[in-house]
Amino acid sequence: MENPKGIREKTDPEATRIAVLGIIIEDKEQISQVNSLLHQYAQYVIGRMGLPYEKRKMNIISVVVDAPADKISALSGKLGRLSGVTSKALYSK
Repeated sequence: MENPKGIREKTDPEATRIAVLGIIIEDKEQISQVNSLLHQYAQYVIGRMGLPYEKRKMNIISVVVDAPADKISALSGKLGRLSGVTSKALYSK
């Protein structure tokens, strides 16, 4: 819903986006940091699936979020700056 100035309210579903964050953790020392960041953004998380892949010694996490685009980008960026962690976001239209 837009207010008289044309600014979307936070409660407006159109002010948020659905996105899937793909996270690959190759440095197991970073798992607690990844979980800490995901906890900080828990209010936006719809669901999460984690897969340990022992053959390649890595963990793969998919996180579905419903959040403002800037929050999604910030989370993905913070995750991707961790050593041994790769993160990419796939946004809905």
